[in-house]
Amino acid sequence: MSEEVKKIATRESYGNALVEYADQYPDLVVLDADLAGATKTGTFKKAHPERFFDCGIAESDMMGIAAGLSTVGKIPFASTFAMFASGRAFEQVRNSIAYPHLNVKIGATHAGISVGEDGASHQALEDLALMRMLPGMVVMNPADDIEAKAAVKAALDYVGPVYIRFGRAACPIINKPDYDFKIGKGTVLKEGRDVTIIATGICVSASLEAAEMLKADGIDAEVINICTIKPLDDELVLASAKKTGKVVTAEEAFVAGGLGGAVAELLSEKLPTKMTRIGIHDRFGESGTASALIEKYGLDGKGIYASVRDFVKA
Repeated sequence: MSEEVKKIATRESYGNALVEYADQYPDLVVLDADLAGATKTGTFKKAHPERFFDCGIAESDMMGIAAGLSTVGKIPFASTFAMFASGRAFEQVRNSIAYPHLNVKIGATHAGISVGEDGASHQALEDLALMRMLPGMVVMNPADDIEAKAAVKAALDYVGPVYIRFGRAACPIINKPDYDFKIGKGTVLKEGRDVTIIATGICVSASLEAAEMLKADGIDAEVINICTIKPLDDELVLASAKKTGKVVTAEEAFVAGGLGGAVAELLSEKLPTKMTRIGIHDRFGESGTASALIEKYGLDGKGIYASVRDFVKA
């Protein structure tokens, strides 16, 4: 990946998208839990103060308020750190939003170990699994600025609960401006014949880097970007697995229950395939710079390259 490639944090994209779509969706309202500067919903607050609600450090209450607003025709985006959205407020998300299948969108920022120095207490690694298990909940994890904005637009058009995961650290823009995003559909970014790398979030750009490195070892890797963890693009995953016969998933989350879990469940039932999962394995994160942690946990291009190489040659 060239150093000239533009980078932007998807949390920035989230804030910008809310403002961009505000006029088109007059029922769009934004709620935050005293973190508007960090979640970047402050840009919406500045542009539309009458449609912004700061609920204070009370994430559970915020989810209840969002649920109530949705019942009177509003399209609320409830925003806070992923650790608080999926963890602290889980009961309210489950019982007040998912159970009645209300039209609430959860904008969860600062997800994964790339939160960095804030450490394990703030590094939500279980959020994809927690949200994915809720009946009717759409779960998205965009890879770049373009996909993040497209995910917000898709969530606005979708009627029902949606969880969108955004990152703190800047990441490369890999999609084209005319990207045709659809909920539940993945994208083949690079075709290959020897192994399939199915990635989400920041691991998508890293997987493209890894695929380039694998060429030197004579390994032709197919790279698939999966933004929507749920519903998963079963057709695309199965077609690629059948083609290559080997599957690797890559995510900045616990592999148990996240993308790796979803793909493993699908393949075990429909097309048993040799598989390995790259991500966080049964351990908490730690404090450090985002780049140092991503490298330590093997989620950068070199780490994914090494894992895929060893898997293919095993």
